[in-house]
Amino acid sequence: MDDRTHRAAHRIEGRSAAPGLALGPLVRLISVQHVVRQYRSAAEEHRALVDALAASQEDLCALSRQAGDDEAEAILAFQMALLEDDSLVAPALARIDAGDGAGQAWSAAIDPEIASYDAAEDPYFRARASDLRDLRDRVLRHLAGEADQSVPSGVILAADDMPPSTFLATDWRDGGLVLRRGSPSSHVAILARSRGVPMIVGVDVDRLEQGTDALLDADAGLLIVNPDTNMRAGFSLRRAEQSKARQAAASFSGPALTATGELVRVMINVTGLAELSVLDPAEVDGIGLMRTEFLFQGREKLPTEEEQYRIYWRMLEWAAGKPVTIRTLDAGGDKPIAGLTQPGDMNPFLGVRGVRLSLRYPDVFRAQLRALARAAVAGNLKVMIPMITVPEELDRCRALFEQACDELRREGQKAQMPPLGMMVEVPAAALTIEDFNADFFSIGSNDLIQYVAAASRDEPQLADLSRPSRAVFNLIRHVVDHANRSGREASLCGDLAGDPAQVAALLDQGLRVLSVTPGALGAVKAAIANYAGSAA
Repeated sequence: MDDRTHRAAHRIEGRSAAPGLALGPLVRLISVQHVVRQYRSAAEEHRALVDALAASQEDLCALSRQAGDDEAEAILAFQMALLEDDSLVAPALARIDAGDGAGQAWSAAIDPEIASYDAAEDPYFRARASDLRDLRDRVLRHLAGEADQSVPSGVILAADDMPPSTFLATDWRDGGLVLRRGSPSSHVAILARSRGVPMIVGVDVDRLEQGTDALLDADAGLLIVNPDTNMRAGFSLRRAEQSKARQAAASFSGPALTATGELVRVMINVTGLAELSVLDPAEVDGIGLMRTEFLFQGREKLPTEEEQYRIYWRMLEWAAGKPVTIRTLDAGGDKPIAGLTQPGDMNPFLGVRGVRLSLRYPDVFRAQLRALARAAVAGNLKVMIPMITVPEELDRCRALFEQACDELRREGQKAQMPPLGMMVEVPAAALTIEDFNADFFSIGSNDLIQYVAAASRDEPQLADLSRPSRAVFNLIRHVVDHANRSGREASLCGDLAGDPAQVAALLDQGLRVLSVTPGALGAVKAAIANYAGSAA
């Protein structure tokens, strides 16, 4: 008989980072020291590093395409931009010319950057240290001729930390994740929640024995090692209940109606065309947010007007007359773009991002507006501008858009000015919403929450402040009331809309249009069906 059956179950408490349940053997992910082979000449060392950088770029591009969502693409874009950054690559090549091997030169160039990010006061930059370590190790693996670590499915993976690219390359079927480091607001936690992977953090993984059976209750932030028969039975019952609840949610594929029969339109947030290939437009009320950053990220040259036009046209074709709301380029913050955003921005979330960046690069912005004006004749297009703070910004965008339409018509091309709205994510804009000449309003809850609370969503010590407060709901209500009075539409497209536990509170504020990730459609529609009106 296996001697593990004689061991008493013991509970290890952590913090929940992504809800869910998992049962399986523990597998420790151990850091590997990379043995990089040495070459004979500086030219060969130089070529080895250039090849490793190119292979790493291909790895990240492939992971980004496979991931197919904005969270993963934004996270990986940071690493892809670094691989194209001469300020990082050039010193490594110079060290090779001075006699270092490729691996030694690469580590010597990137390690000070990692230390600098680790020591940064801004939590945004501290969170990037893990990304830098991930990038360093990926290049070293290629130099050493090593394959990525392979992890079987159906296990509970335990590690000190996990870089996003390792998470994205792992088969998480029936598995879970336990980390010593990290937080509920970390990149990996965001990815885990979007993919339904149970995850807890703050666990001393050195206490965990390889191969031992464990039950991960990420709902409660708990790991039970050597669960007994009763615990396993309870786990099976809870998992069956959760599966039943997911199936019930999936059955809500038609129009979303409250318990009193009121219609709530539920749209989807998408990043690219790949997501639409597995979705039925009949099951949604349109696209409430199409992010255009994916067109600009992970490439050497910016997309042309023609390339953008074809993508927008195909989005409208898929929607078949239903509204498609496309957000103009929202670069900056956690979405850097090589050759466009500035890596030296001291506080990127409060810096030159969104519309602020677009207005500083009028040629890039003009190409996007021309592509949108051409696509508008093909369907029900709406365009919104991110990071609007003052009315003058939206007015300038409207004038530039109208100029683009006039130019196209003079050139003999078909063009149309679509409804032009604004993202409401800056508190100053929400408080003075009456001053803005917007055709519609889309509330971006992610940024609105962090700006209202003055708490970075990348700072694990401030995770409690990342939850929506009464101040946030008051601002949402203010925007919705103004929209209703003025006969304009107000919607919400942030993570808050996709949280079934928050749906009733959002409907209480008067919202009747929500835009969510495709995976949240069923659960959100189920929550809407249970809504019987405000208790006030």
